[in-house]
Amino acid sequence: MDYVSALVPPLVMAVAFTALVVTLIKSQGGPNKAKEDAAVDAACARAEAVRQAAAPAGIGASEEPEG
Repeated sequence: MDYVSALVPPLVMAVAFTALVVTLIKSQGGPNKAKEDAAVDAACARAEAVRQAAAPAGIGASEEPEG
């Protein structure tokens, strides 16, 4: 019976992973593809804007003041 208890967790994880992959594949494309792509593009643009805005402020922040 120990072999059954040893095999159950990997089997459950394999089934769950397979279900996840199938769900991801089925959800690709479709009517929401353009909306999802636009949301990802907007998030990337926001992240890039924040990174560029933080870059000039971060240049002198690491320097210690003299005196």
